[in-house]
Formats: sequence, C-alpha cells, structure tokens
Amino acid sequence: MVLGVRLYSALYPSWGPVCLLPRSFASCSGNPASCCTMPRLGLLHGRAWAVLFGQLRRPPGAVCIGAVHSHSQVAEAALATQLKPHQEKSNFIIKTPKGTRDLSPQQMVVREKIIDMVVSCFKRHGAKGLDTPAFELKEMLTEKYGEDSGLIYDLKDQGGELLSLRYDLTVPFARYLAMNKVKKMKRYHVGNVWRRESPTIVQGRYREFCQCDFDIAGQFDPMIPDAECLKIMCEILSGLQLGDFLIKVNDRRILDGIFAVCGVPESKFHAICSSVDKLDKMSWKDVRHEMVAKKGLAAEIADRIGDYVQCHGGVSLVEQMFQDPRLSQNKQALEGLGDLKLLFEYLTLFGIAEKISFDLSLARGLDYYTGVIYEAVLLQPPAHAEEEPLNVGSVAAGGRYDGLVGMFDPKGHKVPCVGLSIGVERIFSIVEQRMKTFGENIRTTETQVFVATPQKNFLQERLKLIAELWDAGLKAELMYKNNPKLLTQLHYCENMGIPLVVIIGEQELKEGVIKLRSVASREEVAITRENLVAEIQKRLSES
Repeated sequence: MVLGVRLYSALYPSWGPVCLLPRSFASCSGNPASCCTMPRLGLLHGRAWAVLFGQLRRPPGAVCIGAVHSHSQVAEAALATQLKPHQEKSNFIIKTPKGTRDLSPQQMVVREKIIDMVVSCFKRHGAKGLDTPAFELKEMLTEKYGEDSGLIYDLKDQGGELLSLRYDLTVPFARYLAMNKVKKMKRYHVGNVWRRESPTIVQGRYREFCQCDFDIAGQFDPMIPDAECLKIMCEILSGLQLGDFLIKVNDRRILDGIFAVCGVPESKFHAICSSVDKLDKMSWKDVRHEMVAKKGLAAEIADRIGDYVQCHGGVSLVEQMFQDPRLSQNKQALEGLGDLKLLFEYLTLFGIAEKISFDLSLARGLDYYTGVIYEAVLLQPPAHAEEEPLNVGSVAAGGRYDGLVGMFDPKGHKVPCVGLSIGVERIFSIVEQRMKTFGENIRTTETQVFVATPQKNFLQERLKLIAELWDAGLKAELMYKNNPKLLTQLHYCENMGIPLVVIIGEQELKEGVIKLRSVASREEVAITRENLVAEIQKRLSES
C-alpha cells in the first residue's frame, strides 16, 4: 500500500492525495477519509491488487480525488490501522473514570445498611417509592440550577433528542408531577446523579453519586410539611449514629430581602446568592472579594450584606430580625421571618429545636428554591473544652421549591413542594472510615446454613437437602465440588461467618437424621430430617 501511494504521488504530484478505490466501488465517495468500507490491504486477493494498480495507470479524470492534507496520510492511516490495536493494548490503563469508583462486597454491605435505614425512615413517614430515567431531555434541566448548570453532563445526540444525565432527583420529580398532573404526593427516590465537578474523594464528593430524596408535594398549611422534613433529617442522622450534628435553616425570601435593602440590583440576586452560598467553604473576606471583583458589586453594598450573613442563632435571632429597621420594611423578608417563627414552634413540639440554627449565611445556590432552606452538617468535637465544634461537612440538605412544577406545566399551574436529600456518599465515607479505625469485620453474605458432607459421592444428597432448605426460605450454600473435604467446608463457614452447618453422610442417611453443627461452639447434635428446618429457624431466632 505504501509503495502504491508513493508511486502514484510520484507520477501525479499535482493532483494531491487520492482515493485508490475504483469509481465502480459503491463505497467510494471521493474522499479517502470516507472510504471506510475498504478491506485491509494485507488481505486483498490477487485480482483486487490488479484492480488497485490498474487505477495507477489510469488518467487523472478516472481517479477519485480526495481532500486530505498530505500525500503520505493515506499510507500513514493504513499503517496506523495495522499498528493501533497493538499500541492501544500496551498503553491501555484499566481504571474507573475520574470521580467514580467500584464498590467492593464489603462496601456494598455498609452502603446497603445506610440506604435501608434511610428508606425505612421515609416509609415510616408515609412516603411512596418513585423512579425516573437516568437522563432527561436537556431542555428539562436547563435554567434550573443557576451557575451550577455548567456541571450538567450532556449526552451525544443519538436519535434526534438532546439529552443530559440528571443532576439531581428534584427536577425530574417536578417534571413527573407536571407531566402526570399530580397535585399531591409524598414520595421517596433513591438513585444515582451525575455532576461534572472536581471530585474530592476523601470528603465523599464524586461525579457519580447516590442521593436519597424525600419530598412532599401539595397545597398545605404553612410550615407543617417543612417541619416534618427537618424531623426526618434528625431521625436519620441520629439513627446512623454519626456523632453530633446541626441543621442550618434560612429562607430565600429573607435573603432576597437582605439583598434588596442592601442595594443589590435585582438582576444580580442569583449571582450574589451563589457567592453567599460559598461561606461554608470560604471566608467572608474571600466571598466579599468575589462579589466586588468578579461580580461587579459595589464594596459598600457587599459590606452591608456582610453585616447580615455573618449572623446565626435560634428563634431569638428571628425576633431580632423582625426589629431590624431596614429588613422590617421589606415585605418578602417579613413573610420569610413569619414562616421561620412558625417553623420553630413546630420544631419545639417535635423536640428538635436545639438541633436547629437560624443561619443567615445559608443560601443553597440552586435557583429553584423559593422559601425555607436547610442543610445538615456534622460537628467535629473540639480539641479543647473552650473551642467551638468544627464543621466537617454537609450530609443532608433541602428546602421549599413552590415554582418548579409550574415551570414544566404548559399553563404554569404551580404545585408547592418541599423536600430533603440525604448525601449517601458523604455518610458512607464517614462510616467506612470509622469501621476501619475500629477494625470491624463485615460479613459480605447473609448465608445462615451450609450443607456439608464428610464423604465422597454425596453430591446428590447434598443437592436434595439444600433444595429443602431453600424451599423453606432459609439462606443456604454448598461447595461446588463433587467430593469436597470436610475441613475445607468447615473453614469456609468460619471465614464467611456462617453460623450453622448441616452435615449428611452414610451414617446419617441410614439413621434418617442430619447433624446440625454450631460453627462458633463446634457442638453437633443429631436432628431428624423432618424437624431440621424448625430447629434451624429456632436457633437463628435465638442468636
């Protein structure tokens, strides 16, 4: 092939690069790059070679002229085609994509326990399960996340639809409500979401991660559903025993009111809100610099905002804000403060008010929030008694979004919603680290009983026996060998943490009994076959 191309180029240098397929070939388009149906030259038959070199002797008009940049590109492409598989194989690195990970069987056990506890709490509060596609129409997700819209994963067009991977579970839920004209619903949803942000593996921040959401949709009296969401947060975080935690609460109407009375142009509300949302990661000095230098806010306005957003406290701070000479003149802020005051009353009745902090720095940068917003953080115990607890990260968040469903409805009909999301990855990282610290062993299976034999040629009896156990609903295993050694079978049970072993051999078969062995104590008793299942169930219930 290389020889043919060089010869052709030498004979007709002014023609440029060419396609060497005859024009009679249906696949020839005139562009060498598009003649991809041509077989590898090394496999051409003698007749095909004759046709190919026949082209070299034809006048220029009979040859398909291509549009590549150099005479040697065709030859290089042919050579690369032959070498590429070998080169790729030697340079190929087996790894997961950035910001993702595999989960081992041990990790899956921990993760499933966390999710089971979260979902059981959701169900305890009357939620129904729901699932939505992993990807949505791109237009469904645009203009819902503010500055974070740039983190959405767009998919390559595969059939006339522009698609994106879901960024969270909230927007798909709102789309579901609007599409199905649902006016009331209490639902939970567990699923993966994707964000194109810089991953921080140590802190449990990934590009692909699991969320557990609980939402209440419908028109109800103020703050009752909101208070229940905060109660659910407290129940889950207390049940997981992650340590001390605090739930920060604010209201987007109060924030908008603060921006208005401080002199922020309305067109900059979302941008400045996004800056305030970074106060949990950046100092006020850095946030102020971003507002002024990057977002064009006047320095004096930024300073007035700083007087507010650095305040935090309890219900007493709500009362204090009611008396603020500037904020008390703003209608939006007064509505938000009134709802927060009512919310604290309900939280007191739920017995969780001491876990809640009214924090004016909490912004929740997502554009769809319209009212109360909240975020749960774990508190690291202080090194010294006089120090304040340290914030070690957000593990749950949520808020009210009364206008999101209306954005999908053709007539703009709104369905008020409030909800929360549990950060499974962050919680999982904390629990996993704790288990490593204390050296806890994790069983990766739930097998309750193992079917063993001390003798050869007993596979059929073992299969019949394990079928009886499976049919009775017991979790049972056996070794996939015709004649396994008894010691090997018992060692497997000890390593896997299987509590019971049933042993069948010639003697047991003659006497119509089965030996039941406790792996921990190594005690064995003979049980009649008809009583075996009942005895196993009894022992399992006592353990």
